[in-house]
Amino acid sequence: MEKEQDKFIWTTKITSKGQIVIPKQAREVFGFHDGDTLILLGDKSKGIAIAKYDDYLKFAEAIFQAKNDDQDR
Repeated sequence: MEKEQDKFIWTTKITSKGQIVIPKQAREVFGFHDGDTLILLGDKSKGIAIAKYDDYLKFAEAIFQAKNDDQDR
């Protein structure tokens, strides 16, 4: 049985306007599509993480819902 790859490395360059291109394979692996809003999470010692804004919004909503459910008990 072949193990699915779960670690990747890609390179990209920053343009003079501060833009980067997310490589096609990275977009496919993480399901990024045209028009997606991304969130950048930064830590000076650990670097930058990029994720879909909608995924974090759903995560936050689940946290608030769980808190409300706990308060209703």
